Amino acid sequence: MYIHATLDDARVVGSLQRLLALGRNAAPVMRDIAALGESATRLRFRLQRGPDGQRWKPSLRAQISGGNTLTKDGHLSGSISANAGRDFAEWGVNRIYAAIHQFGGTIRAKSAGALKFSLPGGGFAVVKAVRMPARPFLGVNDDDRSDILDIIARHLGSASGGAVHAG
Repeated sequence: MYIHATLDDARVVGSLQRLLALGRNAAPVMRDIAALGESATRLRFRLQRGPDGQRWKPSLRAQISGGNTLTKDGHLSGSISANAGRDFAEWGVNRIYAAIHQFGGTIRAKSAGALKFSLPGGGFAVVKAVRMPARPFLGVNDDDRSDILDIIARHLGSASGGAVHAG
């Protein structure tokens, strides 16, 4: 018995060249991943939930005045941006106070003996320190990981001329 198979070389060579090009410069993949991360972070502000799905502890201002936690003026959520290159994808915020909200912590007076701030219902509070609970908004959860794998599979499938499935 003799079996002879013919391969369409031009198609295979073209697919291999596209895969190699994607490996040398994954910028299109990275742009999609960065956009996904930015979108997921914006959604967390709307849902008031961290990457782990846990609801954020409502801020005193949100409890008294209404509205959403971490969105008094919208500066933090408004600063969410993404960036990507041939070998990286990143997203985040550019506000100096973002870390205290992401990780929580204690804010203490530096030069004065106390912190003084206005209260949402009127009046002022004077305290030595304020404990901020963590309200994480940056991160990658299982859904994000699955979506990232889908993005990679879609790009690989497109580059190879066929379907590739994330697994």
